[in-house]
Amino acid sequence: MTKNANVEDLDHVVVRFSGDSGDGMQLAGNIFSTISATVGNDICTFPDYPADIRAPQGSLTGVSGFQVHIGAGKVFTPGDKCDVLVAMNPAALKTQYKFCKPTGAIIIDTDCFNEVDLKKAEFQTLNAIEEMGIKNDVIAAPITQMVKDCLADSGMDNKAILKCRNMFALGLVCWLFNRDLTVAANMLKEKFVKKPGLAESNIKVIQAGYDYGHNTHSSVSHTYTIETKEKKGKGIFMDINGNKATAYGMIAAAEKAGLKLYLGSYPITPATDVLHELAKHKSLGVTTVQCEDEIAGCASAVGASFAGALGCTSTSGPGICLKSEAMNLAVILELPLVVLDVQRGGPATGLPTKSEQTDLLQCLFGRNGESPMPVIAAISPTDCFDAAYSACKMALEHMTPVVLMTDAFIANGSAAWKLPNLEEYPAINPPYVTSEMKGNWAPYQRNPETGVRYWATPGTEGFCHILGGLEKDNKTGAISTNPENHDLMTHLRQDKIDKIPVPDVEVLGDKDDAELLIVGFGGTFGHLHASMDEMRAAGKKVALAHFKFVNPLPKNTASVLKKYKKVVVAEQNLGQFAGWLRMKVDNFAPYQFNEVKGQPFAVSDLVKAFTEIYNK
Repeated sequence: MTKNANVEDLDHVVVRFSGDSGDGMQLAGNIFSTISATVGNDICTFPDYPADIRAPQGSLTGVSGFQVHIGAGKVFTPGDKCDVLVAMNPAALKTQYKFCKPTGAIIIDTDCFNEVDLKKAEFQTLNAIEEMGIKNDVIAAPITQMVKDCLADSGMDNKAILKCRNMFALGLVCWLFNRDLTVAANMLKEKFVKKPGLAESNIKVIQAGYDYGHNTHSSVSHTYTIETKEKKGKGIFMDINGNKATAYGMIAAAEKAGLKLYLGSYPITPATDVLHELAKHKSLGVTTVQCEDEIAGCASAVGASFAGALGCTSTSGPGICLKSEAMNLAVILELPLVVLDVQRGGPATGLPTKSEQTDLLQCLFGRNGESPMPVIAAISPTDCFDAAYSACKMALEHMTPVVLMTDAFIANGSAAWKLPNLEEYPAINPPYVTSEMKGNWAPYQRNPETGVRYWATPGTEGFCHILGGLEKDNKTGAISTNPENHDLMTHLRQDKIDKIPVPDVEVLGDKDDAELLIVGFGGTFGHLHASMDEMRAAGKKVALAHFKFVNPLPKNTASVLKKYKKVVVAEQNLGQFAGWLRMKVDNFAPYQFNEVKGQPFAVSDLVKAFTEIYNK
C-alpha cells in the first residue's frame, strides 16, 4: 500500500456507479456529474435503470447503473467501458463487470459480499473476485460498517443509515479524482431542504468516504485530476437531462409566442419526468393535467389548442399507439399540437427503462388515412431544449401536430448546458386571422404561399366556426364526402408539410473527400460522432451526416447522400430510417448497421463495423 499517492492528470475518465435500484446510484452519479460540470469539465451521462424495477433486493435483474464520462475537452458519449466501477453488492459486480476496462479499478462494499448476498447473485463460491477471474485493482472497504459507525449518534434507524452507503462510495470516488466536496454538500442541502438532519448525515458520510481514501490511499498508487483544457463560453451552466431540457424548451416557446402552455399526459416511463417538471411551473402560465389514459391526454391537448393555447402531450411508444386517433384529429382539424415520444425498448410493454429508436415509422405513418405530420428527433440531452422549441414553433406557425422524438438515453442522460438567451431565439408568429378577413373568412382559408390555414381562436368576434373529425369542404369547411374534394384536401395537407422550411443537414468531418459517409438520426449523434473521430484519427477519410429533421427532410438530403462512394446508415432499429431515406431519395442503396439491444451503441462496435465497410 502506497502511503503517498501520486496525482496523475487525465484527459478523460469514465466512472460507473452500480447497486440495487434502491441504493441511490442515480443520486451518487448525478452529484459526481454536477461536481465535474461545475469545474468546467465536459460530461455525458447514462443512467441505466433496471428493466425489472420491482426486482428483489440483491437480485441480478434489479441492478441500477449510472455511468458518466468526464472530459478535459469535448465528450460525445458516456463511454463504452469504465475506468472505475463502483459495485455495491455481488449482483452489481456480476452484471456490471463487463462494462469495466481490464485496467479499471473496482470499488466494493465487503460487508455486502456475505454468503446470503453471494447466493442471491448466483455465485457458487464465497470469493466473487476469484470466481469471476477478476485481475483489476480492487478497493475493498467495509462500507456498510463504516457508515453505521459514522452515523451511530445520528438518531437514525438502521434502514435510513443503510441508505447513506452510496454517499460513502461517492466520497471515495471524489477522493480518487481530487474533487471538492462543497458542491456535493450544497446539492444535498437543497435536495433535503425540509430534512436538514438527513442532509447533514449524508454530507458527513461523503466526508467519511473521502477521508477513508485519503488516510488509507485505498490500495491505489495514483489519484487523478481532469483539468479542463477547452474553456466554455461565458454564461451560466447547469447539468441538465433531456426530459428537463424538453420541458424548458416548451415553456420558452410558449412564452415567446405569448401563449399559455398546456400539457395533457398520462405518466409513462421514461417520459413521466416531463410532466413532473412542467407541473412545477404554474407561475409561468403552465397548466398540467395528469390524465386517466393516453387518449384523454392527447385529446385534452387538442382541446387546449382549439381554445388558443399551446397544446402538448408526452408519452412513449406504447402511448403513441393509443394517441393515434386523437393525433389524427389534430391533423384534420389542422391545429397546433406537440406530441413528445420518449422512445423505450421493444413492442408491447417491452423494456420500459431501456432505449431504442424503434418508433420512427410509427411516428411517420402510424395513423389511418393519409395523415402527414412533421417529425423532429433531438440529438442530445441539451439539444432537447432547442428541438422542443423548434417543434413548438413549427406546430404554431404551420398549424399542424408535430412529433418530437427523443429516447430514454438522452431523456435520462445529462450534459453541461449553457442557459440560453431567449432574445437570440427566433420569434414565433402563429397565423392568426386578421380583422380584414372578417366577413369573407372560412375555417380552411389558407395562406397561398405556405398552405397554412389561419387560426381563429374561440371568442374572436366575427370568426365563429365549427370544426370536427369528418372531411371538410376546401372552401366552406362544411362536411364533405365529395371524392374530388377529399383528394384535394389530402394533397393540401401533404403540401403544407412539404413546404415547411428546415435547415440543411450539415456534413461533419472529411466532408469534401470522405470515402465513407456515416448517416444517423436522433440520439445516436454522440456515438456516431465519436466513431467518426476515432476513424479519422486512424487516418481514414470519414464524414458524418446526422439528421434532426426527419419529416420533412432537409432540401439538400439527396445531394449529400449521393455525393459519397459509400454510405452507411446506423440506427437502433432494423432499418427504419434507411427505408425512409430510400423512399425519399431515388436509387439510394446504403450499407446498414442495425442493433436493437435497449442500450446505447458501443463506439468500438461501430468503428469495427464501419472499418469493414470502409475497406470493402
